[in-house]
Amino acid sequence: MKKMLVMAMMMVMTISANAMSYTAAKNEALFLSDKMAYELNLTDAQYDAVYEINLDYLMSVNGAGDVFGTWWSRRNADLRYVLTGWQYDKYAALGYFYRPLNWERGSWVFNIYSHYTNRIHFYKARPTVFISYKGGNNRKAGHFYADRRVVKPAPKAPAARLSHNSSTWRVTNAGNAHRNATTVRTNGHSNGNRQMAMNTNRNGNGNSHFGGRR
Repeated sequence: MKKMLVMAMMMVMTISANAMSYTAAKNEALFLSDKMAYELNLTDAQYDAVYEINLDYLMSVNGAGDVFGTWWSRRNADLRYVLTGWQYDKYAALGYFYRPLNWERGSWVFNIYSHYTNRIHFYKARPTVFISYKGGNNRKAGHFYADRRVVKPAPKAPAARLSHNSSTWRVTNAGNAHRNATTVRTNGHSNGNRQMAMNTNRNGNGNSHFGGRR
């Protein structure tokens, strides 16, 4: 039984060499893009663009030399235009996204299946361009996505960031804060007791300093 499951997995992970058909490429691009949308928190507009970019790449490879060749580099360049900085960094750190294809024994190997083994599970509906887009944006002069307005998620707030407004003070790093009229004393886990002076101007807005530094 185990041997049969391994054989079945190999069948869905590989496709014979040479250029992929449009049908094969779009189905593989859909599965890959769906997982990227899930892990990278893509907006709907990003999801459409990522699907197009993945489809272009898969339809352009013809042999082992194309796996990490010109079309792979073009894919990465196009993705830089549609992903935020943190999304691209995460994408590049995950091998099954960054290197979606390998060439083994004359067949394409789709690395996404090493992490997502359920071939029929999807997190999102199909992108709106799944039926209409037939490929080719990566063969146009320049970068098609450089001038395309793609809605992106809001940037992530830095960890351990201090924020305040006119009525509240919130410490988001380790420690418990206590506020009185002039000071905030923080009982940190590693630095002991620290005192932060609050200089208040006439409008009631405070400027804060830890140890004399901004």
